[in-house]
Amino acid sequence: MPRIFKIGGYLVYFWSNENSPLEPVHVHVSKGIPSEGTTKIWITRSGRCLLCNNNSHIPQRDLRIIMDVIEARNKEIVEKWYGYFKEISFYC
Repeated sequence: MPRIFKIGGYLVYFWSNENSPLEPVHVHVSKGIPSEGTTKIWITRSGRCLLCNNNSHIPQRDLRIIMDVIEARNKEIVEKWYGYFKEISFYC
C-alpha cells in the first residue's frame, strides 16, 4: 500500500478503500511496516480528523501530534486518495 508520509517512527498510508459501502477518505497509521487492522483516521470535508479506531495502540500524546499533522496536510492526502483509488468517495 502506498505510504503517504512518515511522522517520527509512524507511517501514514492508505491500506485500501475497504468495506461496503465504501468508507470515507481515511488513512492508516502504524509504527513499523504497514499492516491491516491498524489505527484508522477519517478526514472530514472541513479537513479535520476523526479517529475511527486506535488498533495500533498509539499513545494519546503521539496520536494528537499525528492527527495535527494529518489535519495540516489534509489537502495533500485527499489529492493522493483520489489519485490512487481513482473513484468517487466521500467525507465524514
